[in-house]
Amino acid sequence: MKLLLTLGLGLAVSFSAHAEKELDLNAFAQQYYKTMTATQAPNAGAKELEAYLALLTDDIGNQHIPYQPDDSRTPDGKEQMRKGMSFYLGAHTFYKSTLLNTFVFNDTGFAIRYKNDVKGIHPQNKQPIEYTSTMLDVIEIENGKVAMIRKYHE
Repeated sequence: MKLLLTLGLGLAVSFSAHAEKELDLNAFAQQYYKTMTATQAPNAGAKELEAYLALLTDDIGNQHIPYQPDDSRTPDGKEQMRKGMSFYLGAHTFYKSTLLNTFVFNDTGFAIRYKNDVKGIHPQNKQPIEYTSTMLDVIEIENGKVAMIRKYHE
């Protein structure tokens, strides 16, 4: 009897694990892009930043080639992102982004390619900034959250 109960419980747990809805990476990629670009808008604030950070693991790794070659993941990765991104919030006076491509890689990640048109004032040196860039972000997923971000310029 104990064997049947154990077997039944094991099957129930197994089926419930498979019944969990898999993450739709196409939809998640769109949400990620929309939430990430919202942090760059001229009126972006803590609300937009926290919505973006909610998509990330606590130990997020972030690599921005060639400026930030280190791809280490640390326990305070999300807090480091919060600090770094807070410094630049509201620096743009104009921001437009266009999603060019989305690529999904099974259930482990996706890449988004997009074009940014930016104008603003650099928060540190107070100099005007203006640029257009095409970016490729390669995103790795763990347990339904972004665990690694790798940014490349075209």
